[in-house]
Amino acid sequence: MDEHESPELTDDEKRLFADLMPEDLTEILDTGIHRRHFLKLLSLAGGGILAAQSAVAEQLLTRPLSETVPSDLAPESLENAVNVAFKVNGTSRKLTVDSRMTLLDTLRERLDLTGSKKGCDHGQCGACTVIVNGHRVLSCLTLAASCEGKTVQTIEGLAQGNTGATVRLHPVQEAFLKHDGFQCGFCTPGQICSAVAVLDEAKNGHLSYVTENVRQSTGPVKLSNEEIRERMSGNICRCGAYPNIVAAIQEVHSGKPVEQVFRSV
Repeated sequence: MDEHESPELTDDEKRLFADLMPEDLTEILDTGIHRRHFLKLLSLAGGGILAAQSAVAEQLLTRPLSETVPSDLAPESLENAVNVAFKVNGTSRKLTVDSRMTLLDTLRERLDLTGSKKGCDHGQCGACTVIVNGHRVLSCLTLAASCEGKTVQTIEGLAQGNTGATVRLHPVQEAFLKHDGFQCGFCTPGQICSAVAVLDEAKNGHLSYVTENVRQSTGPVKLSNEEIRERMSGNICRCGAYPNIVAAIQEVHSGKPVEQVFRSV
């Protein structure tokens, strides 16, 4: 058996899927168990539906996923295939993608980096923001092919270390936690990547629409709250956590504690 191939289903497992997920049974038998099948099975388990078949369900939930590349993404099936080599979060990656494939879809579907979110998919919400060659970009409007030879940093690449006690969060991530700069969290990866880039822009003397004196010699810009709001205006938070986000960025920028703006009643 190939290392990426899932083992065949037992008769009990086939009956489980036939009873609970009949619409997926044919696909599962043909291509194996994929992530979405696990998620659906987990949702059924959460609802207590699997109580009578818990032993079979446990066996299924502990087996490996089928990670074969979908046929529609295989290089030989692409009409406009291009080879792309770039570095993602410090790791060199080489891929064959459709020339029209966005960086966002490449990160999520081909590299399994799902931290960058697909919100509006029109470049209006900022949830997909990543950092390319030190500059923030909207990955839903950026072609993967245009990143040839470039360095891409996503939300997954900001923290140092891997797991457990070895993880060292980026200062912006720590500040977002301290100031509760998120609620649902959907926009948070884009907010944090954008904030990291904003701090670098200010350090490099980049001006903004609200900069008071654009004629003065370039140098590090001291960010007021108004400056932060202007520079972060491309990132939408539908939960309305903007004051907390501004406070988090200001604390990292100034290096001084900022009073938490949320209050408990």
